[in-house]
Amino acid sequence: MARDELTAPTGVDTSLSKSQRAYRWIKERIASQEFTPGYRLVLGTIAGDLDMSVVPVREAIRQLEAEGLVMFERNVGARVSMVDDSQYRYSMQALSILEGTATALSARSLTADDVRRARAVNELMVETLDHFDPRAFTRLNQEFHATLFERCPNPRMLDLVHAEWARLGHLRDSTFSFVPGRAAESVQEHENILRLIENGAPLGEIEKAARRHRSATLDAYMIHEHPDEALGLPAF
Repeated sequence: MARDELTAPTGVDTSLSKSQRAYRWIKERIASQEFTPGYRLVLGTIAGDLDMSVVPVREAIRQLEAEGLVMFERNVGARVSMVDDSQYRYSMQALSILEGTATALSARSLTADDVRRARAVNELMVETLDHFDPRAFTRLNQEFHATLFERCPNPRMLDLVHAEWARLGHLRDSTFSFVPGRAAESVQEHENILRLIENGAPLGEIEKAARRHRSATLDAYMIHEHPDEALGLPAF
């Protein structure tokens, strides 16, 4: 019996064609964030999971590409697209300004324990670089920054920072998937921000370092994904 004639996996709607099943299966995993932006879609692996040949999977991928959920990259193949790319850029630009200011306003209130905790998180981030997991790195990255900005005395500023982090949603999980080389630069910049705080640097200097750190991640993404547009990025 040919592979495609085998019984469909349990719970699958057999009234759908194979390409429709593959389409629905992949799309559900993109929606649930199991397949995050930047995730590589290996046709053979998906075909094996669905117990079908790669032909209907390829058709499903093409349909998802037409919808903008999947993109092809030379020497990489199919991968999950950055969802709503423009909104990601806007949020990252806003966050660079808001988080930079919140970090500076927090600086004088941070305790030695806060700084030690932030440095310990950054050291964990360094350890992940050898076996890089973008999602784990991003979770640690958020923990690092929250440690530095949560003591901001301006509650409205904190609300705005939290709102932009929430707006990014699973998009923030994707940044280091697209530009993994940015991770090593990021942890070095973290250490620089910590030293500025420890040394009692002027708040304007701390704000600038934190702001440029955040916007540098957006710059790296833009250079990778939209090199022509990146040339016109303002130097926040």
